[in-house]
Amino acid sequence: MAHWTLDDIPWDRFDPTKVEPAILRLAKAASLVEQNGVDYARYLCNVFVGDPKFQEAARIWGDEEVRHGEALGRWAMVADSSFDHSAACVRFTAGFRVDLDAARSIRGSRAGELVARCIVETGTSSYYTALAEATREPVLRAICRRIAADELRHYKLFYTHMKRYLASEQLGRWGRLRIALGRIRESEDDELSYAYFAANAAPDAVYDRRSAHRDYLAAAARVYRPHHLERAVVMTFKAIGFKPHSRLNVLASALAWRALQRRAVA
Repeated sequence: MAHWTLDDIPWDRFDPTKVEPAILRLAKAASLVEQNGVDYARYLCNVFVGDPKFQEAARIWGDEEVRHGEALGRWAMVADSSFDHSAACVRFTAGFRVDLDAARSIRGSRAGELVARCIVETGTSSYYTALAEATREPVLRAICRRIAADELRHYKLFYTHMKRYLASEQLGRWGRLRIALGRIRESEDDELSYAYFAANAAPDAVYDRRSAHRDYLAAAARVYRPHHLERAVVMTFKAIGFKPHSRLNVLASALAWRALQRRAVA
């Protein structure tokens, strides 16, 4: 059963005077990325053949991700009448597609796949929390709070299944760290950059990965505050198997904040 639907969003509270252009651009891009939930769920079902319990959870997760995209897309069209969410989705998928043919996890094991999913949910939970706190527009704030809560619940889902697989697969803390760092580096790939381009560039614009990537990261970095990074590091450490609250955690949070600040002024 869905935790919430589009009808639960307080659309009547929309305030056009509080729509910030930079955050609107981020919301448009996020609405496209979330639509990939069904494809990612299909990939996970391929990887976890023989585990119907997880496959069913993955399908529900994928449906919830799509609902996130629908909510953000609807808000973006209310905020900007010129924005066509469906057309933007078509443009996005024409330039970026999830690999649906993989029969095995690209992480080397099912436990490794679930580590990577935990890292993704860590990032999205922190990101939507940051967006909710950054925007002054009431409806977008309500949407982002719901999405952030969903992403935290998704993290717990993947973490629970990860622990189950760790009991039978040999994947130690350093192996999990390697996978986590690799997945974090993948945030530099085309998915986010192309979504930002597809959602915001003129119809006749030509995609330039470097400039789109720079523009997206600079915009996204500006919505974060130190406590968002601290929370993300705690969640990452937990997935890896490191002590969540330690001097290393404090150091990692400080380094992450410093790196993000460099992005914000790019």
